[in-house]
Amino acid sequence: MSKKELKTNAMRILDRMKISYKYEEYECKDFTDGIQVADRLGYKHEYVYKTLVAIGKSGRHYVFVIPVREEIDFKKAARAVGEKSLEMLPLKDLTKVTGYVRGGCTAIGMKKSFPTVIQEDARDIPRIHISGGRLGMQLTLLPEDLAKAAGASFADVISRCRAGENTIR
Repeated sequence: MSKKELKTNAMRILDRMKISYKYEEYECKDFTDGIQVADRLGYKHEYVYKTLVAIGKSGRHYVFVIPVREEIDFKKAARAVGEKSLEMLPLKDLTKVTGYVRGGCTAIGMKKSFPTVIQEDARDIPRIHISGGRLGMQLTLLPEDLAKAAGASFADVISRCRAGENTIR
């Protein structure tokens, strides 16, 4: 980054709310998944979360922030937001709906405010790493501060490992 700091919408919102965060940039021209980002930056996988956008049977949009190594459980997620069913927002609609691109999508500062749910396990970690609002940028902040900035609640919305599978990664 040049001498002049480039702020994303998410960073401006955090600044306005006086929420402390750190940001880190990395070289990225195209989508890179969260596990690759964590490995590149030396972050523990369990602290790195991805932002998913879903659409409900009602046509409303919802945002889910879950660990990068996990998968969303659409039944649990639908219950958490009071929908009959959910499906992922088609990728072609992501920028139009959120203002963000794939790999740069964050729950803070979307075009509109959508109901947002953070995986409840985030409460147990000391910090959370999320996209900073553009490709090649990660933000680090307290999980409670992410919830405050995104107007989010916490709920269990991920698929759990089947009996006998190792859950430590």
